[in-house]
Amino acid sequence: MTSDQDLVTSARLRLRYAARSDIGLVRQGNEDSGYAGGHMLVVADGMGGHAAGELASATTVAMFADLDREPPGENVLAALADAIDQAHEELGRIIGDSPDFAGMGTTVTAMSWEGDRVALAHVGDSRAYMFRDAKLSQLTKDHTFVQTLVDSGRITPAEAAVHEKRNLLIKALDGVHEVEPDLSMREVRAGDRFLLCSDGLCGVMSPEDIATLLSSGDPTGAVTALVERALENGAPDNVTCVVADLVPDDSSDAEISATSTTSIPTPVVVGAAAELRNRDRLPGIYFPDDSQPDPDRPTPSPVQTQEAEVVAEVAPAHRSRSAVRLFSCLGVVALLLLSAVGVWAYAHSQYYVGTVNGQIGIYQGVTWGAGEHGFSRAIQTSSTPVDKLTTYAQEQLSQTIPAQSLEDARVILARFEAIANECELKPTAGGCPPIQPAPNPTPTPTTKPAAKP
Repeated sequence: MTSDQDLVTSARLRLRYAARSDIGLVRQGNEDSGYAGGHMLVVADGMGGHAAGELASATTVAMFADLDREPPGENVLAALADAIDQAHEELGRIIGDSPDFAGMGTTVTAMSWEGDRVALAHVGDSRAYMFRDAKLSQLTKDHTFVQTLVDSGRITPAEAAVHEKRNLLIKALDGVHEVEPDLSMREVRAGDRFLLCSDGLCGVMSPEDIATLLSSGDPTGAVTALVERALENGAPDNVTCVVADLVPDDSSDAEISATSTTSIPTPVVVGAAAELRNRDRLPGIYFPDDSQPDPDRPTPSPVQTQEAEVVAEVAPAHRSRSAVRLFSCLGVVALLLLSAVGVWAYAHSQYYVGTVNGQIGIYQGVTWGAGEHGFSRAIQTSSTPVDKLTTYAQEQLSQTIPAQSLEDARVILARFEAIANECELKPTAGGCPPIQPAPNPTPTPTTKPAAKP
């Protein structure tokens, strides 16, 4: 979905924006959400849990969109921090109501305009860029394991782009662990262009390619070109981006005042937050009206009912009772076989994350049934010991965490590896296992020389 709108953000600047979200070429559903409104741009990339990543991103976007109805003014940074806290609390409530959603989470990158300044809030690896004077600047720093390696000088940014753990987050909104966002404020001016995007876009495009596609066209053309290029590059993840231009406002103050009640357009909502089937699953959350219809919402059709004639066939009188019993037995056997095949097929399609011999692991199957792990088997084991996790994370694993797919299970496993890595980097953080003191060396016994005769 794509939309392009103009609106006045101050007496001197006009914000023009467009947004688009695409499922990509590999994923089965869109867990990204995006929003563009009067003073707010937001991108959130949901992940993990049992079909709940889209709910996490949609909920978070709704919390920030709510700020757009009543701009916070000079207290914009505090308001963005409050929105982070509200999203955290709301995700915690959702998990409390539906424990199967444990393990879900989302990134969030949001920008809020106030006159000639913009405030930025950031958690995770979605990104914000500014394109000014033909130069692209990244405004956010990824909260990922590989970024910590880059910061410490252990790998280069080029190596981080292809690192096997490049998607391993160390910070995200999950409704369980309180998170401290990156908050900043900067001056803006007419001619600035801003890009917010999920890693489904920046993960498959170089900064040079992004700058080239941002260098021309209006916001609608820019988001279209960016998403199409991501699709050409394979798009293994959902792709979401918002592009906004700050342009001079030539309207007089009188014209602005006269049209202010009618010229503000409907916000643009894309991705999971725009899908009514997701909004229906979050009845307690306010979502803004969207200028785009939901393409995945089928038009209701009349209910059609058909009555089938039931015909009873009477068995011939000469059919023996033994034959009847034989057919009955065969029917029972067939039913049992079909049931067994159905159970096997269902179990084969299920995945969850738990503990494998003291390590974090992925199981295929279901926990119920005969045996210690029911009808399931471990198919992947991490090198990360469970005892390196926070106490709460260890409790979560002991109860197992259901996954929507094998890919989803790997995302959940990566989240727990990130928690362990965070404890390793900051061992004094709350909930991390205590540091074990090094054992005292055992003194080496000395042999006294024999006494002289």
